[in-house]
This record gives sequence, structure tokens and C-alpha cells, in this order.
Amino acid sequence: MSLTLQPFLVTLTYHPPITNKNPFLSIPRSSLLPDHSSFSPLHNNAVKKPTNNGTKSLIQASSTKLSSITLEKDASQGTIFVIRTQDKTGFLDVITRVLKGFKVENFNVQFEERDDCYVIKFVVTDLGGKKIEDEEKLLKIESALKEGFNEGVVVRKAGYVGGKSNINSNSNSDRMFELMDGFLKNDPVSLQKDILHHVEYTVARSRFSFDDFEAYQALSHSVRDRLIERWHDTQQHFKKKDPKRLYFLSLEFLMGKVNAWVRFGRRPNGSKGQHPCRGRSLSNSVINLGIRDQCAEALSQLGFEYEVLAEQEGDAALGNGGLARLSACQMDSLATLDYPAWGYGLRYQYGLFRQIIMDGFQYEQPDYWLNFGNPWEIERVHVSYPVKFYGNVTEEVVNGKKCKVWIPGETVEAVAYDNPIPGYGTRNTINLRLWAAKPSDGYDIESYNTGDYINAIVNRQKAEIISNVLYPDDRSYQGKELRLKQQYFFVSASLQDIIRRFKDVHGNFDEFPDKVALQLNDTHPSISIAELMRVLLDEEHLGWKKSWNIIIYDINFAFMEELKKKIGQDYSRLSRMSIVEEGAVKNIRVANLSIVCSHTVNGVSRAHYELLKTRVFKDFYELWPEKFQYKTNGVTQVKKINKMRLAEYIETMSGVKVSLDAMFDVQIKRIHEYKRQLLNILGVIHRYDCIKNMEKDERKKVVPRVCIIGGKAPPGYEIAKKIIKLCHAVAETINNDDDVGDLLKLVFIPDYNVSVAELVIPGSDLSQHISTAGHEASGTGSMKFLMNGCLLLATADGSTNEIIEEIGSENMFIFGAKISEVPALREKDSTIKAPLQFVRVVRMVRDGYFGFKDYFKSLCDTVENGKDFYLLGSDFASYLEAQAAADRAYVDKKKWSEMSILCTAGSARFSSDRTIEDYAETTWGIQPCKCPF
Repeated sequence: MSLTLQPFLVTLTYHPPITNKNPFLSIPRSSLLPDHSSFSPLHNNAVKKPTNNGTKSLIQASSTKLSSITLEKDASQGTIFVIRTQDKTGFLDVITRVLKGFKVENFNVQFEERDDCYVIKFVVTDLGGKKIEDEEKLLKIESALKEGFNEGVVVRKAGYVGGKSNINSNSNSDRMFELMDGFLKNDPVSLQKDILHHVEYTVARSRFSFDDFEAYQALSHSVRDRLIERWHDTQQHFKKKDPKRLYFLSLEFLMGKVNAWVRFGRRPNGSKGQHPCRGRSLSNSVINLGIRDQCAEALSQLGFEYEVLAEQEGDAALGNGGLARLSACQMDSLATLDYPAWGYGLRYQYGLFRQIIMDGFQYEQPDYWLNFGNPWEIERVHVSYPVKFYGNVTEEVVNGKKCKVWIPGETVEAVAYDNPIPGYGTRNTINLRLWAAKPSDGYDIESYNTGDYINAIVNRQKAEIISNVLYPDDRSYQGKELRLKQQYFFVSASLQDIIRRFKDVHGNFDEFPDKVALQLNDTHPSISIAELMRVLLDEEHLGWKKSWNIIIYDINFAFMEELKKKIGQDYSRLSRMSIVEEGAVKNIRVANLSIVCSHTVNGVSRAHYELLKTRVFKDFYELWPEKFQYKTNGVTQVKKINKMRLAEYIETMSGVKVSLDAMFDVQIKRIHEYKRQLLNILGVIHRYDCIKNMEKDERKKVVPRVCIIGGKAPPGYEIAKKIIKLCHAVAETINNDDDVGDLLKLVFIPDYNVSVAELVIPGSDLSQHISTAGHEASGTGSMKFLMNGCLLLATADGSTNEIIEEIGSENMFIFGAKISEVPALREKDSTIKAPLQFVRVVRMVRDGYFGFKDYFKSLCDTVENGKDFYLLGSDFASYLEAQAAADRAYVDKKKWSEMSILCTAGSARFSSDRTIEDYAETTWGIQPCKCPF
């Protein structure tokens, strides 16, 4: 048992005995506390009658009237706690929460009419039945009990719908309140009842005949029920406290299952906590609710295995890559740290795409992830907003002033789908609201009434296509238009929802900056800046100055006029800083728009920050240096090394059997020239060439390698697709060469997603992060590998520089040009002679050693003849030296283990909890708002 104490708060973490899996207290079953349902009213006034206050609230926080808590420490059997309280409602929740991890016996409740209060007595000992002698510990438990009773507990309040009472009598009110006083129980028997209930009534299967997938669905609904309780309480608590809220806008959220968790990070009260990453919803939810063992026991008695059911859940196709994973981790940390936050995104029908590999070539197919439904989402059919497109603008007079009115040519409905995000170690459960595009009812009815059924179908398809696919291919004009419509649809619906929620409580927009913080994740939601100004001016009818600048051209005009006063007629600089890029076709620079309209610009690593200052936004930094900050991104930890599971997956997936003694060398990223998967493949070719030219005795000294590459190429990115094909062509040659055997294998993992990452990341020995210096903003992937004890082979790019500070360069394999050296190397590229090893391996590809000679010609052209923009040739010799250093370290098992341990130990800084706390304090200006138990 570990004990972490703070003033007025006690947090206990323990490992319960095998003989007892009770979710509340580790005590013998004969002396368990009675559950909520076993308490009947002990006095006529035991249940407080709700009063009709005319509000819409269905939940209220009830403060218990506490008289005193006393301790009888001289009792021979243990310490007797005596609690005197005037309200019994919810006291069991407080006691079980505070005393979790202790043994409680001789529980007794009596009502004293003389003092009009309840007297609760119970004996507390440690788990071994021994008396607690630590005086300080007893005092802190006493303080925690007082805090719990004084803070109050969440109780259900029935009878008010839409602001009107539906209770006809006091007896009905009492009955409703009694029925709703308490939460769903989490013991195995209660869970079994709920699971079978959902099998019969939600999944509509016989409770005597249902399979693993149907059991998963029933279990998911049972867990979701418990999340909804907490979600309602959290939102009601936020509404009551009215804190400043954060609204997190991101086009991507990539959820992933939790395999393991390690102790790290800081809870809001400063204590260390155990905190899993936001994952596939079932695994994440049962861990955060603290009911994983109870679920496993309940399922076992029904003839099912929890792990088998957990694998029934597919990956939600809501994102791709580091940005999406980062968004998911940050939402998880916002919930865990009790911040009042909402996430907004899109509910993609098909996600990005499913990557299919045929003969080594990538093909794209829709990802039908919603075909069998999503039990975790809650469709809010009553929460929808019209999103307008096209049309024209007219003028109307409102309150004596001329106002612009948008008459749309097309309207699409944004329908909300809510996804509860539970925090760990807290009751707080926040919300991720995803929007789906649906046709406007008016257009459908009009088409059907006129018999134009084809047009009705076309209108539906035109609407729904907006949220069908993540990042529509924008090589064509139609693709660019669709991507813009998708981004506007997303921000318009989100802002309407945010403003509606603000106006529910506040009548004056002067309070808006004090109650709303917007986080725009990447530049995709940047159009929200202009849309917010449009809404404030045209729909809320605020004045010009009050709503600042309204549309992009007006914002740009005002900005340019102000800029001219500061820098004069420097037209070159004015052109660079303009929001509108002039030309035959005007383009909007959304990055410039974001800088002009935001109060803070955050780099996601120190290297990224320096790059923004000195190169990317140098002009803006010189104008507004105070706007620029950096917060190194963080992720949440996963820790479970299992090379055997990864090897089994590789064999099942590709038919390639790999040696567990080999170093598992991994590069898992989206395929792009700057991420330099081609450098990795050329390095593999060099290793293969060296082995082929060795004598048999020399080969005995070779460190075996299993080189693993995975990632998707954008559909229109031909060079990236050719890199994937080259990987397969090289693998075909190497994996079937008996001279090489287990000394070298090359594997490409298709359709890489979070579920596969859960196998790959824990099973990796070495992870490559080899982007050309200056191109990687952060690189959160390296942090995930680091946390799992995987060593890094990397360039000094993105967050790698800060990782070096934490664990030391001696525990990594660093190579390649520095950020400051890259520009000069590019200027000299045509005159720099590439190393002979590089020339040889490129020549092998160009000459058709691995086949497809003509197909790979254009790929080879990108790294030769002065066209090596990403400096593969310049960095190749250094890359091979780093690989040789990794070989030497791997042979020394003791040294490798020490380096691995230091990687994990030094990774705490890269927790998403730390990132979120930094943002909350210095950027968003929000405070934790913890929902009481």
C-alpha cells in the first residue's frame, strides 16, 4: 500500500488481497459496509425533500451538515471513528472513498432524536487487522473525512424537466428522490445484471445465447452508463461554479487502447499518480473508473474473458499520426487534472483510409469503422446547428443600424455526437463533441414534395460527404473546395455551440474573454477566428470595435495599416506578413491569420520555437516577441515490453518469422520525404550488402536486426508511395536470401494504427526518428518509445533536443546535420560529393537490383544530381556511424539495460499532464474545477 497525503485530502493506492475483489473496501466479506440499497430511511426526515426552484437542473451538490468526528484511540481492537451528522445522504460514498485500502469493521448507524443527528461508528485497522499507531496518519484521515463531509456529495434530484415540475405530490417527490439517491454499483453481481440487461434490451439478443462481440457491446453500454452518471455530474458542477472553460478544437483525435501504465506525472494536488493514456474506450474507461477487476470477475462467471472482449473494439478512425494522438492524450489529461474543458472534432464516416498493400503497392479503401455502431458515442439529435454555404449578403436595419444578413445558397445540419472522456483518480468526466453533417430537412422535404427524389438523394450525399473522410484529396479544385467546406463546417458548428452555452448563463459579451478560451490545434481551425468575428458582428450585433475586426480582408486591411506605421513602406516585408497573398488567385495565409488574431503562438518544442522565431515567422517575432512561447508536447505513458507478441504478430501478418534475439529496429511514421524512411531503407540495403560480402566467420559478429517500417502515404503523394514499394521490394530480396538468414529481416506493417502501435511500441528495442533537422515540430512518437524503455536513434530535431537534456546524449544515438547547418548544406548540395556507401546503395536501386528499375528511377532522382533537398547523402555517413554505435551497445546487455532504464526514468517531463498544466497556467488562464464525490 502506498499513501500520498495532502492537507484535507487523502489518496490511497493499494493492491487488494486475491481473496477479496470488493471495489469499495479491502475488508473481509463478513464485515463489508452495506451498499447504498441496504439503507432504508432511519428517520422521517432522513431524505430531504427537494424544493421547486424552477431550474432545469437534474443534479445538485448537497452539503452534509457535519457536527463532529471523534476518535477513540484506546480501543483494543483498533481505532473507533465516531461521526455525528444531520444528513445521512451520501455519507457512505465519503467513508468508502477516504478509507479505501483500510479494513473497516463493526459498522453501526443510529439516529439520536435528542440531537436530531445520525451517529455513525466503525472500527478502522490496517489491512492486516492491526491497529493504526501512526498519529499523523490518523489525523490526516480525520481531516479527509471532515473535508469529504463538508464539501458535500453529489446526489440525484428528480422532478424538473424543461424548468417545470412534473411532480404532483410530496410522496411522489420523495419516491423519485429516493430512487435516484445513489449511483450504479460496481460489484461483480451488479455488473453482471447490467450486462445481461443490455444483452437482452440494447443488443436485443437472448441472454442465453450471445457471442463475444455482443458481450462486448453489452459490457460497453454497462460501462458507458457509469460514465454518463459522472458526465452529468461534472457538467452540472461546471454550470454551478461557472469557471472559465477551455474549448479544444482539433480535426483529429486518435484513440488507442491502454496496455499498461506506470507511475508518473503530478496530480493537481501535487501528488504522484498513476494515469493511463486515453485509449480505446473500454480499456480506458474501466481503468479510470477503477472497475477493471470487477468487470473481469463478472465476465468470468458468465463464461467470457475480459481481454478477449476488449479486443472486439476496433480503432476509431478519427485521426492520423502524432497530431491526433497528441489531441487524445491532452483531452485525457484535461479530464484527469480536473480542468473545465470541451473537445470538438468531426465524426468521420470513413476516417482517413484503410491501407491495403498488394504486390508492394499501396491502395486506399474506406475504413468502415462505424458499420457495427459505436456504443461509446451518444447521438444528440436535439443538438444540431445550421451551417451555411454560398448565397449572398443583404442589408437590414436592426435597432436603427444597418446590418449584414447572409442569405445562404446551401444549408447543412451539424448533428452532435458526444463521447465521455473520464479522468483518472477523479470523478470528472469531460466531453468530446463530434459533428456529423446531415442534410437540411427543408431541402429534403421540398424535393420529395415536388417528386424530385433524385435531387433529394443528391442533396443528402452533398451534405454527408463533408464529414465522410479526413483530409479530402485537395489536388483538384473540387477537393480544395471540399476541404474548405469541411473546415468551415467544423468551426461554425463548434462556435455556435460555444456561444450558445455562454449565452445560457451570461447576457453580456464583455464577459466572453473571461469565460471562454479557444485552443486551435494546428492551423485547420484557423478560420474560426474570422467566423467568430462574423458572428459577433452580424448575428450578435456588436459594434465594430467591440467585436474587433470582422472578416479576413477587413482584418488584413487594419493590420496592414497598423503595420505600415511601425515598419514604414517596406513592401517586401509587408507582402510577407500580409494575411492575403496577392496574385491572379488570392489565397489566405491561415498561419498569418492565426498569428495576427491570437494572443499566444506556441511552439511545440524548443527547437520548433527557435525555428518559428528565426525563420518561419521571423517578421512576426520581431513585431510581437511577447506573443511567442513554447510548450514541449507530452504524451501519456505506456510500459509493457513484449517482443514475443510483436514477433507473433509479424509472422501472422507477413509470414516472416523473426528471431527474438535480434534487435527490433522500428520506424513508424506517416510516409514523407522529410521523415526520411528512404534513408532508413538505404541503410538497410547497406547492411545487407555488407553481410553478403562477408566471410562466414565474420557474419558471426553481426548483430541480428529486424527492421520494421510502417505508415501511410497520402493518396496523391507519388514519391511516398514509391518509398513503400521500395521497402517491399528490398524486403522480398532480403527475407528470402538464405545467406542472410536471421541476421537481417525487413518488415513493412500495413494499415498502421493505434492497435498495432500497442504491439509495436512496447516490443521495440531501437526507434528511429531521423527527419531532416528543422522539419519536425515536436515528434511525440519518440516520447512514447522513450517511456517504454526503447532507445532512440535520432537527429537533433523537434523535441529530441529536450530529450537529450533529460537523459543525456550518451544514452541516445544522435547523428546528422544540426538545424543551423542545414541551409548552408542545401546551398552547397550540388558541390558536395556524397559518400561512396551512399552512391553504391542508390546505384543498386537504380540498376534494378531489387527489380522495378524504371519505376524507382524518379525516386533515385530525388537524392542525386543536386536534388537531395532532405540531405540523405550528407547525413548518410553519420547515420551509419550511429547504427554501428547501436550495434555495439546492444551486444553489451548490461549497458543496454542501463540506457533503457534511464530512458524511462527521464521521460516524466514529457507527460501530457505537464504540458496541460503549463498551458492552463500561462496561456488559457483556467483553473481546475473538481467535481465532488
